[in-house]
Amino acid sequence: MKIIHCSDLHLDSKMEANLTREQAKERKRELLATFERMVTYAQEKGVRAILIAGDLFDTTRISKMALHLVEDQITGHPDIDFLYLKGNHEKDFFLSNLDQIPANLKVFGDSWTRFSYPLDEEHRLTVTGVELTADNSRNIYDSLVLSQDDVNIVVLHGQESQYDAKDKTEVINIRALQNKYIDYLALGHIHEYKYQKLDNRGSYCYSGCLEGRGFDETGEKGFVLLEIEGGEITSAFVPFASRTLYEIPVDITGLHTTTEIVQRVDDVVAGIDPGSLVKIVLTGEIDMDTDKDITYLYKRFASQFYFLKIYDKTKLAVNYEDYRYDQSLKGEFIRILEKADLSPEEKDAVILTGIRALSGEEL
Repeated sequence: MKIIHCSDLHLDSKMEANLTREQAKERKRELLATFERMVTYAQEKGVRAILIAGDLFDTTRISKMALHLVEDQITGHPDIDFLYLKGNHEKDFFLSNLDQIPANLKVFGDSWTRFSYPLDEEHRLTVTGVELTADNSRNIYDSLVLSQDDVNIVVLHGQESQYDAKDKTEVINIRALQNKYIDYLALGHIHEYKYQKLDNRGSYCYSGCLEGRGFDETGEKGFVLLEIEGGEITSAFVPFASRTLYEIPVDITGLHTTTEIVQRVDDVVAGIDPGSLVKIVLTGEIDMDTDKDITYLYKRFASQFYFLKIYDKTKLAVNYEDYRYDQSLKGEFIRILEKADLSPEEKDAVILTGIRALSGEEL
């Protein structure tokens, strides 16, 4: 038996933080298309159920297109069960806007809800989940009772912890779930894939989000494919996003011209798919007279990727002793700044602007 574990799809996200209006619209549609592709993949691979471990949608304001697409995917694949757990971004809006709940849409409630599947003559799979609320989040652990003889998957949405949290509903106490006969703990809420041992019997896993939406969600995104055979669960992460986001540090220490910086960046970004969203972060120490034109760098690489940002986090390699007795206007300027009550970053910015002004450059 095969099962897909996914979470944090955040369908219908606005996607406006970094992108142009047209790109935001396109990415919004791409998230929906990736969900559709995942369901098609499930059909082709003979997947019996798709576990959605929270945050199927991004907010309670869902467009008709998104609502109908998800509903159509569910009703159009009656051989696949969609096991749906609401996350912290969702309420009842999705379910309340369906004309009727499809037979293959199984919903976890605010008390432990379970669905069972026969595997063979000796084994049965039981999938158990609960939506965390302010009323139940401290009491779910004692009330979880599983059969030692079943293959057990437990579904939750929240932040892993080693302890209970008094004022946070979405915190999951991993230690309290040990030795409960859990074979696979399917988690949502963290947008990065993570797989670890839970105890001697089972493991816990965050599938991560299906598509990265911002530069806090870089790297490969996708879902987890579970295969259950002979009472054992094996899992594999399946990269599936239509686009990947990268944050790429580029050390330009020792470079003196924009041309040299272009070459360094070119070498570092070589091989990245042009459909990617890329944030280049310039790092290292540079001299005061280094020619570094960020606008030119952006123009040079913007057409190479779907979306590009360039951040300058370089520092000035200023040795104030070199200017201690320098009688030039530049020396006097540096000596004044040395004593100024400014942060290192502010001093760097003022020095660069001042040197450019003293050199007659356009500011």
